[in-house]
Amino acid sequence: MTLDSFSYYVGLEVHRKTISYCCKQMDGKIVREGKLAATRPALQEWAKSLDRPWYGGLEATICSHWIYYLLKEYATDLKMGQPAKLKAISTAQRKNDSLDARTLADLLRCHLFPACYVPPAEYEALRRQLRERALLVRMRVMLKNKIAGLLIQSGISYETPRLHRKGYFSELLATDENISADLKQLLILNRQQLERLEALEKSLVEQLKQDPLLAGRLEQLCTIRGVGEITALTWALETGEPSRFPNARHAISYCGLCAAQRESAGSVKRGPLSKQRNRFLQTMLIETAHLAVHFNPALRALYERMCGVGPKNRATLEVARRLVRYLLAVDRQYFARLSGAV
Repeated sequence: MTLDSFSYYVGLEVHRKTISYCCKQMDGKIVREGKLAATRPALQEWAKSLDRPWYGGLEATICSHWIYYLLKEYATDLKMGQPAKLKAISTAQRKNDSLDARTLADLLRCHLFPACYVPPAEYEALRRQLRERALLVRMRVMLKNKIAGLLIQSGISYETPRLHRKGYFSELLATDENISADLKQLLILNRQQLERLEALEKSLVEQLKQDPLLAGRLEQLCTIRGVGEITALTWALETGEPSRFPNARHAISYCGLCAAQRESAGSVKRGPLSKQRNRFLQTMLIETAHLAVHFNPALRALYERMCGVGPKNRATLEVARRLVRYLLAVDRQYFARLSGAV
């Protein structure tokens, strides 16, 4: 008797407060199914109660990661499903938690479960911090726009490039007589919040740079001309381990730098950039591509050559794709040396 025929296949339909599960044998017979509380003690007690090795699968949601890391040590294998590919659940005519758990179990036992990459727990914690930094940056932009908007609404003239410099802002408040007392109070309040956010962002970035898991890797990635610490951090934490990509084309697709493909009867059509991507990496790489051409002669030559045959946006995308190839190659070299040293 093989391990697969002896094991259970467990589908887990995850919600914030409850988890529906279904345990099936290889032949599709339901052994156990039910619902349990989405708490660590309840999950641990349930996992210990299973009397056979088991394979598990759950859909990726906002509350799936902690469940995945908790149950991974109890399961023979545990997979997280990509929501976009779980069409068997999302397009079903009848849909409830029990049926969804059964469908997940069936996909597992038929080896059709569309698993996605889950980073190691240590990378997940660091990635959470980096995404918090992205939130702080968006809040800073909102405050800067708010400050400028308050001045525009009141008809106050200012120099746009210098508005958010501390010295110029203080001078503007002190010298412009058209700024009323209540407006000045609002401007000072927004400026104080902006400075606090800047301090928090710098603190988060410094903590990430000094982490032992990332320090050497970031130093290696920053040797690429045109790649800074934020780009290196985003690449390292959003990709996790470079071994997950079989080649550079898969990495480019994951970063959202290629168009969606539609092929039928020999006819191939390309659409806009695919929406199935890592949006943090896509945004960072395109922004980096705009700046990297000023620091990297090879990327500058590529950009100018592509501008000669097409629009500038297409040339920027080609630079971003080349950056992915550089980052992936350097990252693989770093991990190869690391594994050799160990």
